[in-house]
Amino acid sequence: MSDQLRVGPGFVLADVDPDSTPDFDGDKKSGEAELAAGAAELADLQEKLYAESLYGGTRRLLLVLQGMDTSGKGGIVGHVVGQVNPQGVRAVGFKAPTDEEKKHDFLWRVRSQVPPPGYIGVFDRSHYEDVLIHRVRGLSAPEAIEERYGLIAEFESQLVAAGATIVKVMLHIGPEEQRERLAARLERPEKHWKYNPGDVDERLLWPAYQEAYQVAVTRTSTTDAPWFVVPANRKWYARLAVHRLMLAALRDMHLEWPQPDYDVEAEKARLAAS
Repeated sequence: MSDQLRVGPGFVLADVDPDSTPDFDGDKKSGEAELAAGAAELADLQEKLYAESLYGGTRRLLLVLQGMDTSGKGGIVGHVVGQVNPQGVRAVGFKAPTDEEKKHDFLWRVRSQVPPPGYIGVFDRSHYEDVLIHRVRGLSAPEAIEERYGLIAEFESQLVAAGATIVKVMLHIGPEEQRERLAARLERPEKHWKYNPGDVDERLLWPAYQEAYQVAVTRTSTTDAPWFVVPANRKWYARLAVHRLMLAALRDMHLEWPQPDYDVEAEKARLAAS
């Protein structure tokens, strides 16, 4: 699945059908079954990652989630990342920068939220907001935005060199699907808190956002930190796809339980005699 979703040379976002389910022929029921069946392995790998860090390991996993409003970022955090021990997860949602954050370069607030060794980090929105909304809304000069693509790639390369594995996911939904999801929030009182009138304002800029995403993912999909565009009209498929991407990233680490720095048999004897 990762090969079909990876952004490579010649990628065109407009060619991705948000209703599609690349590399999966099953239905919702079978997709949810696979997601549930993989929970134990994901949790086991996360625990190995954490245990390794206690013995000096530097590796960690960073999941970057981007997408239009209602694309399902929160559902990924709850249904996929939520399969592992929450004590080993650092999830951050980047909102509009504070006055203090505006005094620094755009990556300043991001650097402090990078997950420590042994953790799975989640950026629910991220440093990419500074080349997406800033491009669409004209919040920064074009030359500043242009420079940021290179700064982002350099920043991510440094993270990888320091032991991070980065999985960047764009959850790709269609405008009709977004309209239905926003309408559903208005129909259900318990979902009113999730509705933001500003979402409609951003929705009116849909073509500009698609162009901004096209530029961002193609300019910053690197060998160190590739982008994966996940069709997200079907929530169950998007969750399964991200689950598979996380599993693949952790499997590629070839994690093992760390060897104890004490004599196991001697400790068994001491414990029995205590």
